Amino acid sequence: MRRSPGRWGGQVDLVFNPYGWLIALGILTAVLLARRDEKRLGLPKDTAIDVALTVVPLGVLGARLYYVLFRWSVYAANPISALYIWEGGLAIYGGLIGGFLGLVLLSRVKRLKLPALIDLIIPYVLLAQAIGRWGNYFNGEAYGQPVLEAALQFFPYAVNVGGEWFQATFFYESAADLVGFLILFFTRKRWRLGDGLPLYCIVYGIPRAVIEGMRSDSLYIGGTGIRVSQLLSAVLVALACGHFLYRYVIKRRKPLEQNAVPPAH
Repeated sequence: MRRSPGRWGGQVDLVFNPYGWLIALGILTAVLLARRDEKRLGLPKDTAIDVALTVVPLGVLGARLYYVLFRWSVYAANPISALYIWEGGLAIYGGLIGGFLGLVLLSRVKRLKLPALIDLIIPYVLLAQAIGRWGNYFNGEAYGQPVLEAALQFFPYAVNVGGEWFQATFFYESAADLVGFLILFFTRKRWRLGDGLPLYCIVYGIPRAVIEGMRSDSLYIGGTGIRVSQLLSAVLVALACGHFLYRYVIKRRKPLEQNAVPPAH
């Protein structure tokens, strides 16, 4: 049985690599829970399974391509290593882009409403992320800056990596994802069709932008000091806020303005 060195100092069996198993657990949980919302959204039975079969492969491909693109210098000397996904290196935003393309494809093939497909799965995407983030723990990645003060050298504030303590940013994000999931889950029946994605962008994008600023392994745009995920989070939050502003404020005012009685002259 092949084994790979765990960055926490131990050894990890490739066959039983927790990174992959936790991602799989997150996906399975998301699919099982999403099936309960199919009827409410007017979608055929087992649509959640169709979503998983389409979205997961494209999501994993997108997550890996996104990561490799911004870390090409690491893989240039040995390009085949870009296929070693069990070693980590799946970027969530890349997975979201790939997954979105998968939903677009599924909506066209099955002739289903794209907003309904997104609203079906989006709350549970955050739950899957909360579970999958623990794979970073076993792979020894996604941690933050050194924690030098002895009083703060404890989990979950910090994590021990090779005898040194660092901010446990993977845990911060997992906790934020769980809170975001609860928000989406308990409000989902009140949404208007299509509100799921922009709401996700807000409840995920804001904490991700903050936590990304703490991480020591961020992806950067070229040789700049701009963190890709921070910039993308900010853009998505702004677009999501624009969606709600237009849909619930500006759009509602227009009929009132059109029906207003013109002033007498």
